[in-house]
Amino acid sequence: MILIDQPYISSFLLKTIKENHLEIVSTNAAKAMISDDSLNWISEKEAVEFINNNPNCALYTNSENSISWIDKNLESAKLPNQIQLFKNKIIFRELLKDIFPNYFFKGIKFEELAHLSMENIKIPFVIKPAVGFFSLGVHKVDKLEEWSAVLKKITNDIAEIRRFYPNEVVDTSNFIIEECIEGEEYAMDCYFNQEGKPVILSIYHHRFSTGKDVNDRVYTTSEEIIEKHLPAMQKFLNTLGPLVNLKNFPFHVEVRIDKNGTIIPIEVNPMRFGGWCTTADLSYFAYGFNPYLYFLNGTKPNWKELFKSRKNKKYSLILLDNNSGIPESKIATFDYDLLLSEFENPMELRKVNYKEYPFFGMVFVETSLGNEKELDQILISDLRKYIKEKNS
Repeated sequence: MILIDQPYISSFLLKTIKENHLEIVSTNAAKAMISDDSLNWISEKEAVEFINNNPNCALYTNSENSISWIDKNLESAKLPNQIQLFKNKIIFRELLKDIFPNYFFKGIKFEELAHLSMENIKIPFVIKPAVGFFSLGVHKVDKLEEWSAVLKKITNDIAEIRRFYPNEVVDTSNFIIEECIEGEEYAMDCYFNQEGKPVILSIYHHRFSTGKDVNDRVYTTSEEIIEKHLPAMQKFLNTLGPLVNLKNFPFHVEVRIDKNGTIIPIEVNPMRFGGWCTTADLSYFAYGFNPYLYFLNGTKPNWKELFKSRKNKKYSLILLDNNSGIPESKIATFDYDLLLSEFENPMELRKVNYKEYPFFGMVFVETSLGNEKELDQILISDLRKYIKEKNS
C-alpha cells in the first residue's frame, strides 16, 4: 500500500504504482497531486481498516508530510509510536544510549536556547531540530565564540522552515545538541522484512565541501562503496533490529564511520527512503532494480549480479540547494542546460520551483572512475554561475 503526500512524487514512483497496480490511499493530498483515475485507489476508510487489522502490512510513504495523516487516522494502531522512535531524535538517542554510553546529546526547548549554559556542553557540537528533515536548521559550532551568531541563524531558519513544512516533518519547538562525530558520512535505504530482519537496498557516500558543511549536495553510490561497507552496515542494523522490533518497515538511515571503523547513527527517517524520491530513484538509475517493489515484495538485492554491468562507474544524486546567497525573489532564471553540460552523463534532471522551495532541483549523473572532478566542482559550487538575476 502507498500513501502519497506533498511536496513531491517522482514520475518513476508514479509509474511503479500504475504498472504494478499498487494500492494507493485516496487522500485529499494524493488526489491533488495525481489526477490519474485509473490507479488502484482505495478509500481512506478501507486503508485504515486494513492497517488496523494488519499492523505489520507493508506501507510505504513518499513524504513525511503523511505522518500527520497516520497520527490522525491510526492513533489506535502502533504505527505512530513506531514512527516517533525514529523521527524524534531525542527519543532515538535515548533508545541507543546503552549501545553508545559515551555519546553526548542534550534535548532543549527553542525558547531555552538563549539562556543555554555551555558549562557541560561538549564543543564542538551540532545543533538541529529534534524532529527534522533535509538538513534544515542544522548548524555546527566549533568554538564558543560562534554560538551567538548560530543562535541568530537558528531564529531566522525557523521562520523559513515553517513556510514549507508541517510540524510532523520539522518541529522547531525542540532541539537536540549532539557531539560532533568525526569521519565520513553515509546514508542507506533499508527496510525491516516480515521477519524483522534488516535489508539494505543501497549505500550512499554523503560528501561535504568543508568541515562546516552540513548541506545535502552530493550523494554517491558505486560497487566499491557498497562492497566496502555492506558487511559492517549490515552488522550495525542487526543490532538495531531487536531494539525496535519492526516488521515490513521502510527507513532511510544516516551514519558516520569514525577513524576506528565504528558506525554511529546520525538519524533514522521512518516510513520512506530518501526524501523527494531521491535515493531510491538513484538506486534504480545506478543498478536497474526498483527499491519500492523490493520493499513491498520483500526482495533482497543480489549485488553480485547487479554489479556485472556497472563496472568502473559512480552514480550520484546532486541536490541543487540555493546556497548562492541570492534570494529567490531576485532570481530571473536558472541555467539548467549549462549545468548539465558540465557532467559526463546526466541521466535525469528534475526541476523544482525555487520560488516555492529553496532549491532548484536535482540531477542524477553517471561518472566514470577517474572523472570525479565533475563531482568535486559541483560539491563546492555556490551555483551563482547558473543564476541570472532580475534587473533592479
